[in-house]
Amino acid sequence: MSYVGPDFDPPQPRHSRRRTLTVAVAALVPGALLGWVMYEAVGGPGDGGGSGNAAVRPSSATPSSTAPTVSATNDDKPPGPTPTTESTADSTSAPAASGPLKGKVVVIDPGHNPNNFQHTAEINRKVNIGTNWKECDTTGTSTNDGYTEAKFTLDVAHRLRTLLQKQGATVKFTQDGDRSWGPCVDERAEIGNKAHADAVVSIHADGAGAGQRGFHVILPAKVNAGAANTGPIVTSSRDLGERIAGSFVRLTGSAPSNYVGDGTGLVTRKDLGGLNLSTVPKVFIECGNMRDSKDAALLTSGAWRQKAARGISEGIVSYLEE
Repeated sequence: MSYVGPDFDPPQPRHSRRRTLTVAVAALVPGALLGWVMYEAVGGPGDGGGSGNAAVRPSSATPSSTAPTVSATNDDKPPGPTPTTESTADSTSAPAASGPLKGKVVVIDPGHNPNNFQHTAEINRKVNIGTNWKECDTTGTSTNDGYTEAKFTLDVAHRLRTLLQKQGATVKFTQDGDRSWGPCVDERAEIGNKAHADAVVSIHADGAGAGQRGFHVILPAKVNAGAANTGPIVTSSRDLGERIAGSFVRLTGSAPSNYVGDGTGLVTRKDLGGLNLSTVPKVFIECGNMRDSKDAALLTSGAWRQKAARGISEGIVSYLEE
């Protein structure tokens, strides 16, 4: 589905509690992106195709205001009735272990729902996201061979949960394929808010055109409209997103997107309800483009999905360890 391109708000000054992290944050993503440049030079398994020409820049570069022609992350649509099967995914699925993240709460938001395609009327109803009204949810995209985004996001989410729990984090899901459809994007945001999450990551894969390759992390723009007020989380979400982008490059070997983000792997948007309505630090990650054959080969690989989960996990751990 086509959508209005991202809007960029200049970075806000960091909250005082993160001032000691300024130097580390500034060094992290450029260092990781340098690792991608070296990886590209030796022709690793994640390169080739359109991503080979992506100009890799430090994360301090201004995110692009150019949007892809198709987005699998159209996460917003207005309110519909409560699904007949209530999700239990917002409760902790396993006890957290001792570790550096003990006492931290992470909410993982696997994009879409494998059953959404059977409930088009419900997911097409609109919800208010502050800036406008959008669909409750979408079915997501798929590879040309039929591997769905909803299956991909749940697989990566399960791997990510295991990694974070080993670090001691309490992990909650917005959905685990355990409800008939949804949740709607406003409810997804509410789950993270009610959990008082220290970090929320929404996992997706894009549905752009063939030849458009690579990952990008979507950051919340500064929005203050209706129920949306992202001002308090813009800076912390950017910190989280930069750290995830840096570790994702390093651990997956994938390049930042060659079609949005100007090679930074970072995009700022104000049209996503899951970000607009969040009151806790939150980002989206589009792990690759399911409609490009080279990206699809990675996304359908269990070994690569484990690398993707590790990349996201290490970014979250870096953010939460202070």
